[in-house]
Amino acid sequence: MFIDKSMTKKVVTVGPNDGILETRELLAKNTFRHLPVVDEENRLIGIVTDRDIRSAMPSVFLDENETLKERERLAQMKIKDIMTKNPVTVTPANTLEDAILLMQKMRVGAFPVVDREGKLRGMLSIRDLVRAFVNVLGLEEPGTLLCIKVQERVGEMKKIVDAITEEHISFGSILVSRYWEEGKRAVFPYLLTTNVAHVKRKLVEMGYELIDPMEWTLDTLPRPE
Repeated sequence: MFIDKSMTKKVVTVGPNDGILETRELLAKNTFRHLPVVDEENRLIGIVTDRDIRSAMPSVFLDENETLKERERLAQMKIKDIMTKNPVTVTPANTLEDAILLMQKMRVGAFPVVDREGKLRGMLSIRDLVRAFVNVLGLEEPGTLLCIKVQERVGEMKKIVDAITEEHISFGSILVSRYWEEGKRAVFPYLLTTNVAHVKRKLVEMGYELIDPMEWTLDTLPRPE
């Protein structure tokens, strides 16, 4: 899945000489957390976040005279004074998988999408990623997510798919992930039915171990270093 199919293309931007107070209002009005900063030719030169704006705001512990001075200072400050220059970006040709790994590595919530000339083409946020994967995985349709612990060997996926298909149940999607246990995998079939008791019994009788998907997520994922 390529980024250009899932990114937000109509992007609100600010310029380097825009004021901080006006930008704060723009963020609040649109419920954004990130705004790309572009020049007159729409080339990306930075990014400003709601955190950058908050950091520039006066402290609540200042007295009246100090607060007045801080407000005067803010009125003179520009976005170029607080923005992050040369932010990490992605291109329209990158995949969503690339973006997810990069978000995890950089610990950011959105990326500007730029072309080869450095011009802004869109923004890709966590919200865009969630929307894309909900669509791909068929999660908008009512169903049930199972988690099956299997041995890491050829043919296990086919056995599971065949067993479920024999029950005349349709798949919304099916994913395979590491179980974080040597020689094991976790298979996640999303079934387009809520009547899965008989399927669970069948899988257990076949020798598979079923896991609560939430328990796998909470207890098994490695913690960031």
